[in-house]
Amino acid sequence: MAQASDAVADDAERRRVDVLIPTYRRPTALAVTLTSLVGQTFRDFRVVVSDQGEAPACEAPEVRAVVRVLRARGVPVAIHRHLPPRGMAEQRQFLLDRARGAYALFVDDDVILEPDLVERLVGALARHHCGFVGSAVIGLSYVDDVRPHQQAIEFIDGEVTPESITPDMREWQRHHLHSAANLHHVATRLGLTRERERIYRVAWVGGCVLYDTAKLRESGGFQFWRELPAEHCGEDVFAQQRVMARFGGCGLIPSGAYHQELPTTLPKRDVDAPKVLSLASLAREGTLPA
Repeated sequence: MAQASDAVADDAERRRVDVLIPTYRRPTALAVTLTSLVGQTFRDFRVVVSDQGEAPACEAPEVRAVVRVLRARGVPVAIHRHLPPRGMAEQRQFLLDRARGAYALFVDDDVILEPDLVERLVGALARHHCGFVGSAVIGLSYVDDVRPHQQAIEFIDGEVTPESITPDMREWQRHHLHSAANLHHVATRLGLTRERERIYRVAWVGGCVLYDTAKLRESGGFQFWRELPAEHCGEDVFAQQRVMARFGGCGLIPSGAYHQELPTTLPKRDVDAPKVLSLASLAREGTLPA
């Protein structure tokens, strides 16, 4: 059963963006992520957290403190205790079910956002009218680890068009651009800045993705959670595959999102959603166009 803490729950207001954060056993990291939302230049958003940790994150002093600051600045915040855990896809669907804004920004609980990132993502999605725009997270501990062989980038100069990509395709290798600090190195080398940002083709984007809420729902959201065991990974990847196949999607550079570089909370990764679920089978079911 999902429960919301009265101290931090506020589902009453509709905002343009719902910031949706799944969390598990990371109250301090969650507090850091929430803190990076305090000074955002874009203010028309609310925050919804789905917490599946044994100890409620909303009771951690650091989380309560940041929530108080957000609410004092006029940002509605709701933290839901969503138990029992049924896997990441179900947790993300739980969050999507609570989104009411035009845009849904999924942010992992170990990500730091630059102050203008939400504004930049909203602007990019509004301009390009695609299914999602993502800011891949950068690991700055790798700032001195330059990997030219992983830094190929395909810029998009015109319309963002639908694209079906599966793990057996050459385009799947685009994901290497998002490893380590590759995106930071590319942006620095090419002189890309907030004023000179670009969008580019992706296989998927992890950690920080802004969706057109209606288009994510039309693509099936994360309803495929019923087809997966509770222990799985790649649910965000598969959802993006489906959105890209119908509406297109892209990445934003410079990114403006940074990884806290904590150990994964999903150590069992034998079931990888995009490798065990099929876009073709979902098309036959009517979730995607054939």
